Amino acid sequence: MIQGFSACKLPVTSHTLAASLHSLSLSSLTLSPSLSRFFWRRSCSISPAAASHLRFRSPEMAANDRKTPKLPVKGKRNILITSALPYVNNVPHLGNIIGCVLSADVYARYCRLRGYNAIYICGTDEYGTATETKAMEENCSPKEICDKYHAIHKDIYEWFDISFDEFGRTSAPQQTEVCQAIFKRLLDNKWLSENTMQQLYCDTCKRFLADRLVEGICPTPGCEYDSARGDQCEKCGKLLNPTELKTPRCKVCQNTPRIRDTDHLFLELPLLREKLEKYIEEVKGSWSSNAKQTTASWLREGLKPRCITRDLKWGVPVPHEKYSDKVFYVWFDAPIGYVSITACYTTEWEKWWKNPENVELYQFMGKDNVPFHTVMFPSTLLGTGENWTLMKTISVTEYLNYEAGKFSKSKGIGVFGNDAKDTNIPVEVWRYYLLTNRPEVSDTLFTWPDLQAKLNSELLNNLGNFINRVLSFIAKPEGQGYDSAIPALADGLSSESHDPTKKLAERISAYVDQYIEEMEKVRLKQGLKIAMAISTEGNGYLQECEFWRLYKENKPLCSLVMKTAVGVVYILACLLEPFMPSLTQEVFKQLNLSTELHLSLCDEKGDVNKAKIPWEILNAGHKIGKPQPLFKELKDEDVEFYRKKFAGSQADRILRAEAEAGKVAEELKKTKISDGGKKKSSSKSSNDGKNKAAPEPEITISRLDIRVGLIKKAQKHPDADSLYVEEIDVGEEQPRTVVSGLVKYIPLEEMQNRKVCVLCNLKPATMRGIKSQAMVLAASNSDHTKVELVEPPSSAKVGERVTFPGFEGNPDELLNPKKKVWETLQVDLQSNGELVACYKDVPLTTSAGVCKVSSIQNGSIR
Repeated sequence: MIQGFSACKLPVTSHTLAASLHSLSLSSLTLSPSLSRFFWRRSCSISPAAASHLRFRSPEMAANDRKTPKLPVKGKRNILITSALPYVNNVPHLGNIIGCVLSADVYARYCRLRGYNAIYICGTDEYGTATETKAMEENCSPKEICDKYHAIHKDIYEWFDISFDEFGRTSAPQQTEVCQAIFKRLLDNKWLSENTMQQLYCDTCKRFLADRLVEGICPTPGCEYDSARGDQCEKCGKLLNPTELKTPRCKVCQNTPRIRDTDHLFLELPLLREKLEKYIEEVKGSWSSNAKQTTASWLREGLKPRCITRDLKWGVPVPHEKYSDKVFYVWFDAPIGYVSITACYTTEWEKWWKNPENVELYQFMGKDNVPFHTVMFPSTLLGTGENWTLMKTISVTEYLNYEAGKFSKSKGIGVFGNDAKDTNIPVEVWRYYLLTNRPEVSDTLFTWPDLQAKLNSELLNNLGNFINRVLSFIAKPEGQGYDSAIPALADGLSSESHDPTKKLAERISAYVDQYIEEMEKVRLKQGLKIAMAISTEGNGYLQECEFWRLYKENKPLCSLVMKTAVGVVYILACLLEPFMPSLTQEVFKQLNLSTELHLSLCDEKGDVNKAKIPWEILNAGHKIGKPQPLFKELKDEDVEFYRKKFAGSQADRILRAEAEAGKVAEELKKTKISDGGKKKSSSKSSNDGKNKAAPEPEITISRLDIRVGLIKKAQKHPDADSLYVEEIDVGEEQPRTVVSGLVKYIPLEEMQNRKVCVLCNLKPATMRGIKSQAMVLAASNSDHTKVELVEPPSSAKVGERVTFPGFEGNPDELLNPKKKVWETLQVDLQSNGELVACYKDVPLTTSAGVCKVSSIQNGSIR
């Protein structure tokens, strides 16, 4: 989360280039006593986003952390973790998320589990051409673009439960100070040169065109992609210079630019090569193979001076008189963002970044970012001559592709972070799928059927089934189970006397050792696979022991089996916390754990060995919570719906959504509520004169059955983008299903767990395949551009009837649509100038007070 900026005391002065520089060419659980100290976990009662803000500590501990940021501790393992700073000009897609922030989050959580002193630093990369370009597209300033998309990124990462210690921005003042200070050192040490280079200039826009403001045909033989950018071809991945493009065009006006001379500053990578290679040789053993290969390729091709300035306005200003109208190239200043964001976290940032003897730096990124982190950034730091903490380990992912092609931010193809949130597929499912498909050594493919298969078979039928079987059996009443209490072991009964339990413990012991080995090597996918294997072992153990039979025939042995099994549930939840923290949160809730308990895997405490004796983890007599299924099946029709919904580009989806919304609105106008299609007989009764129809009662507001309802759950309609489907408690045995056309007016998160006014005696109507059993009342302004829910007081009782003082009478059991009762009364329902919902100036009233709307005065209620 962004914290208050703290001024960095770094000297920044302007220097003139030495004349001798030559011109160069461009390129509440009760634990057993032995375990009472090594468990801790974050609160089950706070949201994942709030928990992220608290850095997964108790509120009191988090508050203390905020006052005193973590600093390296001598004698402990201090780990500084960064993930590639996501660029701020667009919404991150799933490939971006798994490639950097999610992978780093898993490792950061693992480090905390092991008791390491670790911090996780990230933030949005905000300077450069792409931001300026996006600002032009949206007709606003670069800062406004950055403010907008930083908030979007922050919201998405909070939903994905990413546990940053600091999530900052490269547009912070610290970035300018740190970046300029590094530049000064490079300048003083003579690692910079200047050169007059040729650059494309647009006469129409009257500006030099930075890399990303130029598009054209890729010059690479065999590629020839016609929309290659001036800095890199998105298709073949080759780094380019704008003048290399064939038939270049200005991205802003599409006119052909011309070549002009302009002076720039260069980092002398060839002169720094010896220092760089010495560093690489010392640490590359801890690098992923793709990082080694990419770096070796750069070195084989020969390093060239790299331009570090650009003719832009949005960026860190170059503190040099001759180049005062330029800014630093984004790939020079962006990695420095790791340092400056740490400076936002603590004014003592140098204890992390200039302390290589006591701090290990781990960096996570996608393969397209590798050379900037293994060549350019370390060369920059080495050139300062200062004692920087250089990267020890780099973990690089290949590409996650989408269905038949690539994810693309620029083209809007694939599932984006906000899309994942809107599917209502739980975050733990998304995290699991992305991590089990993490492209560690080769590209992997996202497909909806694969997501369905992994959810249904691995999470639902394996993991969820094991946990629910154990907890549900323990929760059964006495005579069928253990009445929610952890069973006690009979005297003299131990794992040694039960071969299946003994063998299970041995296998879990081996798995825990393997888990730690893989996670230490940052093989996250394998670590997850091993943790899930423990769930498979647990299911096999239950089947082999036949606990349901043991309960009747050998209850003492059954107690050993179930006490062991619930210990395995606990271990599983702890080992899976780095991967699915929200799942751990829910399992601990069902185990009725204290909010400050969590498993520790610290070697120095012997916790790893203790975790391998599951029957000793939970004390006999501890009461568990209420078991609930952890996962829900993803059905074939859901998969087909999502495949269609996310087909094509985001632009295509917007057009489809607008067309669908118009279609639904038109259908709703034409909809006539039927009486089920059954016609009543028109034959006359023989008692015609005696059986006259009862007179139609007066149409009065008391005939409406309006109640206080509580939305228990709301989600998007699977077949209509403009409709919500809600489950609303109106005081009956079962919630009612209600379909409402509120998607374009009220965000989904604002539809959750709130009290509303519900008209309950309308005849049910089927809307796009789902029967709506009531109607939520809402007010709209005169041109229907704004809609707000009519809200009862927060203390109103769910299910109570909303009344209208002065109007007495019982409501109809069901309103006859032919009599137009609702239609007649609705015209007099409105919000007044005080925002009170009224019928002919009579307030809609509950036992707790009147019903209101948020801001719409004199609005129509329907």
